[in-house]
Amino acid sequence: MEPTRRSKATPARPVAVHDLGEVLRVLDSDPVASCMIAARVQEFGLTARAGLGELWCRGNPTDSLCFSGANLVPLRGDAGALRAFADRAMRWPRVCSSVVGRQELTLPLWDLLASRWGPARDLRADQPLLALGEPALARPDAAVRRVRPDEIDRYLNAAIAMFIEEVGIDPRAGDGGRGYRRRIRGLIESGRAWARFEDGAVIYKAEIGSLSRRTGQIQGVWVHPDFRGTGVGTAGTATVANAVVATGRTASLYVNDYNRIARRAYSRVGFRQIATFATVLVD
Repeated sequence: MEPTRRSKATPARPVAVHDLGEVLRVLDSDPVASCMIAARVQEFGLTARAGLGELWCRGNPTDSLCFSGANLVPLRGDAGALRAFADRAMRWPRVCSSVVGRQELTLPLWDLLASRWGPARDLRADQPLLALGEPALARPDAAVRRVRPDEIDRYLNAAIAMFIEEVGIDPRAGDGGRGYRRRIRGLIESGRAWARFEDGAVIYKAEIGSLSRRTGQIQGVWVHPDFRGTGVGTAGTATVANAVVATGRTASLYVNDYNRIARRAYSRVGFRQIATFATVLVD
């Protein structure tokens, strides 16, 4: 009998419910980078629910872990694990709109997926992941506050403008904006949308997009074009970061390396780089 040339690689599998303890330990070992996924797992556990996605591992979650949902997020794993994650992701029609996470995991995973999924709409290969665990260095803006539910329409206009500017597509495409409006309404109702209003219009906005037990990830930072360069963004982000830190959490965000203006503003707030993310926008 001829020897087998290559043994079959261990495939990736959905993480079992009884693996919850190990998964939480993995997420807790990298609390800033894993904030998006930790927030989901801490709230919903590992039980599969429509629209929430699922976690995969290859072997043991302590060795390899990847989230699959609206985003594909590699959290831990060697080259073999990334290959297994790519194989599983390509087994069914693609559901994620982006691949995002630590640069050293995301870019190799995308290399494995690109041949099947086609060229990326945008590849952001260098995104400093920033963190702040103490009160901001910059003076906060007392006019930046939580958005009230009755202010959703005015806030939504700014959120749409930010999304188009940052992502390059209109979040209202496809369903007329109903899904995006639900997302924004949820952030407002949970007290995680912040803004400064002038004459009824939003001139600064940001959200705490993910909130785990240890980290609050700030996203959607936007300044009205007429107020850029005036310090509104720095002071507003200091306010939101302080709100996160006041809860005993670390404030975090990630930013495109080429956005020098934003990077300088975040540095003035007190954020420091702790890792590097990468994002592949597929849709």
